[in-house]
Amino acid sequence: MSGHSKWATTKHKKAAIDAKRGKLFARLIKNIEVAARTGGGDPDGNPTLYDAIQKARKNSVPLDNIERARKRGGGEEAGGADWQTIMYEGYGPNGVAVLIECLTDNRNRAATEVRTAMTRNGGSMADPGSVSYMFSRKGVVIVPKAGTTEDDVMMAVLEAGAEEVNDLGEAFEVVSEAGDLIPVRKALQDAGIDYESAESSFLPSVSVALEAEGAKKIFKLIDALEDCDDVQNVFANFDVSDEVMAEVG
Repeated sequence: MSGHSKWATTKHKKAAIDAKRGKLFARLIKNIEVAARTGGGDPDGNPTLYDAIQKARKNSVPLDNIERARKRGGGEEAGGADWQTIMYEGYGPNGVAVLIECLTDNRNRAATEVRTAMTRNGGSMADPGSVSYMFSRKGVVIVPKAGTTEDDVMMAVLEAGAEEVNDLGEAFEVVSEAGDLIPVRKALQDAGIDYESAESSFLPSVSVALEAEGAKKIFKLIDALEDCDDVQNVFANFDVSDEVMAEVG
């Protein structure tokens, strides 16, 4: 998992500055709209919305866009789409299990996009349930190091339900049960520790170790999936060592 987490962190940093910024903005805006529709438009009373807004702000989404999405989702403004969450399952190259989370207003379009990206990049779709059992929904908070030590983070989150703190190089990853995500995030805030993102994620219980060639193939597949407008998140159970990461670049 360490290699996968480091890869995800690297992708997250690059996403804010590369040509896909517009696509990243669109995903973050969708998250805000859905969170506001599901739990109400007040961030103080809707922790999911609060975290969605925080993530958008940290990724430099314009405040006007954030506010409009919040209002659309909360029903204060017209024009919100009827977003549905759909989870697709499949296998990538080297037998890597892949979960693809979509947020879409058109199920047929989403299914076609995902299937095309999978089949063109060495993947195959799988029946519901055949892959998801290898993943658990967890709360994941990313904390930039910035003068903070692992002990600082551990002391802050231990009693709030955190299960582990992983060193990702430039940041710490705090993992908890999904239901403990908000107490963990609040514990960090109370301790004066800044965090980059707090969200529920799917983490694999078993991992497939990949060499450079396999890593390149799975990265190519995930890039293709993330290029689909309806795809919000891609989770996969590969692991790559630091050496392989360096080789792949």
